[in-house]
Amino acid sequence: PVLKFFPDYAPAEPNENLRALRVKDLLTMSTGQHPDGIETFHLEDPGDLVAKFFSIPLEHKPGTFFHYNSGATFLLSVIVQRLTGQTVRDYLVPRLFEPLGIAPPKWDETAQGFSYGASGLHIRTEDIARFGQLYLQKGEWQGKQLLPKSWIEEATAKQVSNGSDPTGNWDQGYGYQFWRCPHDLYRADGAFGQYCIVIDQHDTVLAMTCGTADMATVMNTAWEILLPAFRDSPLPADPEAHAALLAKLASLTVPPQLGEARSEVAASVIGKRYAFPENMLGLVAITLDSIGADGVGSFTFDWNGVKEHYTAGPGEWRRGGAFLFPNGPTPVAASGAWTDANSYALKLCAYQTPFTITQRLRFTDKQLIVDLEINVAFGNRSLPTMTGTAE
Repeated sequence: PVLKFFPDYAPAEPNENLRALRVKDLLTMSTGQHPDGIETFHLEDPGDLVAKFFSIPLEHKPGTFFHYNSGATFLLSVIVQRLTGQTVRDYLVPRLFEPLGIAPPKWDETAQGFSYGASGLHIRTEDIARFGQLYLQKGEWQGKQLLPKSWIEEATAKQVSNGSDPTGNWDQGYGYQFWRCPHDLYRADGAFGQYCIVIDQHDTVLAMTCGTADMATVMNTAWEILLPAFRDSPLPADPEAHAALLAKLASLTVPPQLGEARSEVAASVIGKRYAFPENMLGLVAITLDSIGADGVGSFTFDWNGVKEHYTAGPGEWRRGGAFLFPNGPTPVAASGAWTDANSYALKLCAYQTPFTITQRLRFTDKQLIVDLEINVAFGNRSLPTMTGTAE
């Protein structure tokens, strides 16, 4: 029972559903909480998130109603920390990450010091593949059984129903934090296209990291093109096709910002500091420090007193600086160009994440008008227009 781990949060007289809530219900995201309650739970909130979880009513009998629930996964993280005295991240370093050859990763934490559990784990695509390979090998890694085979089989099996569409990617059932897939496969997946798909029947793991709002199309492409291509024996060598694949991989890029290198307005705005009123991003000021004949410009952004410097030019990416996400600064590459006489588009690619942020800067006589758009988001991708005034 979940309340066993949280006597300090238990109400004096818990109702029947709360008393019935088990760890298994957290694992299967079938806590019985209704969607309109679950969706008020946000890991970035500064308050007591354990109290927030228990404040969301259990309107259904636990184990009978599935809805994707980051709060349930977070509570599992808290339980591990209460039992071991370590964050999930620290607990897993010697037991999972190091044996798999994964460098000790960053895992975002709540204001109370708990690993998110539900998200915020910073690892490479290759690391995702290693994790999938561990499950493909039923918990065995280099001669050691890191996880019991019985756990692998139970965690990846259908434990709860989540729909009835025989072809739907989110209707094949849910295990312990794993989705079942069409074609009798299973996967872990994350927001905007982070995938670990285990294809047991072909001894294969498919790991992908993306920045897309259309996760279904990515998976459907794998089902329609990749799965039919598997054979029982190795394909014959095809040097020409292999060379074409390598060339394609070498050419892939996030599109940089295109436009003009110079604008007549540039000379009049260089060096001006534009100050902004209080806003949701914590943007205090922007300064265009310089811009060369080749269109390479240098910008200073003041985020709540933290100054970040970006260097950007048209048609290329330049690494440097950081963008202040809710969990702290994350490194970016910048690209920028003039899109008309008074407008400059600055793209910031947070290349360790799915996110690319485009800031459209419109200069007037005394003001800088900023429109910001992110490539993928759970809600509105465009943020309210901000207007700064030249000092």
